[in-house]
Amino acid sequence: MKLKENTSPTENEQEKTVSLNDNTDECMEMDCSCCHQKATPRQEKEVKQLKNRLNRIMGQLNGIGRMLDENRYCGDILIQVAAVESALQSFGYLILQEHMETCIVEEIGKGNLDVIEEAVELVKKLK
Repeated sequence: MKLKENTSPTENEQEKTVSLNDNTDECMEMDCSCCHQKATPRQEKEVKQLKNRLNRIMGQLNGIGRMLDENRYCGDILIQVAAVESALQSFGYLILQEHMETCIVEEIGKGNLDVIEEAVELVKKLK
Protein backbone atom coordinates (compact mmCIF):
# COMPACT_ATOMS: atom_id res chain seq x y z
CA MET A 1 0.00 0.00 0.00
CA LYS A 2 1.46 3.33 -1.04
CA LEU A 3 0.61 6.47 0.86
CA LYS A 4 1.30 10.05 -0.08
CA GLU A 5 3.85 11.83 2.04
CA ASN A 6 2.55 13.52 5.20
CA THR A 7 -0.82 11.77 5.07
CA SER A 8 -2.17 9.14 7.40
CA PRO A 9 -3.97 6.03 6.23
CA THR A 10 -7.75 6.08 6.07
CA GLU A 11 -9.78 3.94 8.44
CA ASN A 12 -10.37 1.41 5.67
CA GLU A 13 -6.64 1.12 5.01
CA GLN A 14 -5.92 0.72 8.72
CA GLU A 15 -8.52 -2.04 9.09
CA LYS A 16 -7.40 -3.95 6.02
CA THR A 17 -5.31 -6.98 6.96
CA VAL A 18 -3.67 -9.65 4.90
CA SER A 19 -3.43 -13.23 6.00
CA LEU A 20 0.01 -14.69 5.31
CA ASN A 21 0.88 -18.35 5.21
CA ASP A 22 3.86 -18.79 7.56
CA ASN A 23 5.56 -21.33 5.31
CA THR A 24 5.42 -19.50 2.00
CA ASP A 25 4.75 -15.82 2.80
CA GLU A 26 2.16 -15.86 0.02
CA CYS A 27 -0.87 -13.62 0.31
CA MET A 28 -3.94 -15.74 1.04
CA GLU A 29 -6.44 -13.05 0.03
CA MET A 30 -7.89 -13.51 -3.46
CA ASP A 31 -7.26 -10.60 -5.85
CA CYS A 32 -5.26 -8.78 -3.20
CA SER A 33 -4.93 -5.11 -4.02
CA CYS A 34 -3.00 -4.21 -0.87
CA CYS A 35 0.23 -5.87 -1.99
CA HIS A 36 1.82 -6.49 -5.35
CA GLN A 37 3.39 -9.83 -4.55
CA LYS A 38 3.34 -12.10 -7.56
CA ALA A 39 4.01 -15.80 -7.50
CA THR A 40 5.93 -17.98 -9.91
CA PRO A 41 5.24 -21.69 -9.60
CA ARG A 42 8.44 -23.71 -9.77
CA GLN A 43 9.10 -27.41 -9.86
CA GLU A 44 10.43 -28.86 -6.60
CA LYS A 45 13.65 -29.91 -8.34
CA GLU A 46 14.21 -26.39 -9.65
CA VAL A 47 13.62 -24.83 -6.21
CA LYS A 48 16.09 -27.27 -4.70
CA GLN A 49 18.74 -26.39 -7.31
CA LEU A 50 18.25 -22.65 -6.78
CA LYS A 51 18.40 -23.02 -3.00
CA ASN A 52 21.57 -25.12 -3.30
CA ARG A 53 23.16 -22.29 -5.30
CA LEU A 54 22.12 -19.76 -2.67
CA ASN A 55 23.48 -21.97 0.11
CA ARG A 56 26.85 -22.13 -1.67
CA ILE A 57 26.87 -18.34 -1.99
CA MET A 58 26.04 -17.97 1.70
CA GLY A 59 28.86 -20.37 2.49
CA GLN A 60 31.23 -18.19 0.48
CA LEU A 61 30.04 -15.12 2.37
CA ASN A 62 30.57 -16.89 5.69
CA GLY A 63 34.05 -17.79 4.50
CA ILE A 64 34.78 -14.13 3.84
CA GLY A 65 33.62 -13.36 7.38
CA ARG A 66 36.05 -15.96 8.74
CA MET A 67 38.81 -14.48 6.61
CA LEU A 68 38.16 -11.10 8.22
CA ASP A 69 38.22 -12.69 11.69
CA GLU A 70 41.58 -14.26 10.81
CA ASN A 71 42.97 -10.95 9.50
CA ARG A 72 43.65 -12.52 6.11
CA TYR A 73 45.38 -10.63 3.31
CA CYS A 74 43.14 -8.04 1.60
CA GLY A 75 43.88 -9.43 -1.86
CA ASP A 76 42.69 -12.90 -0.84
CA ILE A 77 39.48 -11.44 0.56
CA LEU A 78 38.88 -9.43 -2.60
CA ILE A 79 39.28 -12.55 -4.73
CA GLN A 80 36.55 -14.21 -2.65
CA VAL A 81 34.34 -11.12 -2.92
CA ALA A 82 34.68 -11.29 -6.70
CA ALA A 83 33.74 -14.98 -6.63
CA VAL A 84 30.60 -14.24 -4.61
CA GLU A 85 29.62 -11.40 -6.93
CA SER A 86 30.05 -13.67 -9.94
CA ALA A 87 28.02 -16.46 -8.34
CA LEU A 88 25.23 -14.06 -7.40
CA GLN A 89 25.24 -12.58 -10.91
CA SER A 90 24.88 -16.08 -12.39
CA PHE A 91 22.02 -16.80 -9.99
CA GLY A 92 20.29 -13.60 -11.07
CA TYR A 93 20.66 -14.51 -14.73
CA LEU A 94 19.06 -17.91 -14.10
CA ILE A 95 16.07 -16.25 -12.46
CA LEU A 96 15.88 -13.69 -15.27
CA GLN A 97 15.97 -16.42 -17.90
CA GLU A 98 13.17 -18.30 -16.15
CA HIS A 99 11.18 -15.06 -15.85
CA MET A 100 11.53 -14.30 -19.55
CA GLU A 101 10.72 -17.86 -20.65
CA THR A 102 7.62 -18.12 -18.47
CA CYS A 103 6.14 -14.93 -17.03
CA ILE A 104 7.07 -12.57 -19.87
CA VAL A 105 5.99 -14.99 -22.61
CA GLU A 106 2.70 -15.62 -20.79
CA GLU A 107 1.94 -11.90 -20.40
CA ILE A 108 2.80 -11.14 -24.03
CA GLY A 109 0.49 -14.00 -25.03
CA LYS A 110 -2.27 -12.25 -23.08
CA GLY A 111 -1.56 -9.07 -25.04
CA ASN A 112 0.19 -7.26 -22.17
CA LEU A 113 3.07 -5.55 -23.94
CA ASP A 114 3.86 -3.37 -20.90
CA VAL A 115 5.71 -6.37 -19.52
CA ILE A 116 8.47 -5.75 -22.09
CA GLU A 117 9.39 -2.51 -20.33
CA GLU A 118 9.50 -4.41 -17.03
CA ALA A 119 11.85 -6.97 -18.56
CA VAL A 120 14.14 -4.27 -19.92
CA GLU A 121 14.32 -2.63 -16.47
CA LEU A 122 15.16 -5.98 -14.86
CA VAL A 123 17.97 -6.56 -17.35
CA LYS A 124 19.35 -3.09 -16.59
CA LYS A 125 19.32 -3.85 -12.86
CA LEU A 126 21.24 -7.09 -13.31
CA LYS A 127 24.04 -5.76 -15.49
